[in-house]
Amino acid sequence: MQKAPSPKNHASKDQRLVFLVVFCAIAGAILNSSTAWAESVKCHQTENPSMQCVRKTPTMSAIEGGLMGIMAGTGAALGAVCKRFF
Repeated sequence: MQKAPSPKNHASKDQRLVFLVVFCAIAGAILNSSTAWAESVKCHQTENPSMQCVRKTPTMSAIEGGLMGIMAGTGAALGAVCKRFF
């Protein structure tokens, strides 16, 4: 006969899941925003920048990249632990 999981153990799993999702989201935001910033700066430094490059400032590119990084990091964390926790 199986034992019912103790509430303490269940809370510990929930805390680990939340930590993993938050950590991956933050890491994704940092990596993706810094990459977007660098690409934007490089694009602006070319001789003939494209119209898409001219429309976006490096700050806006970094913000968009950071938001995409949050979504990608969260999705990766949930995908990595899907079988283990659910």
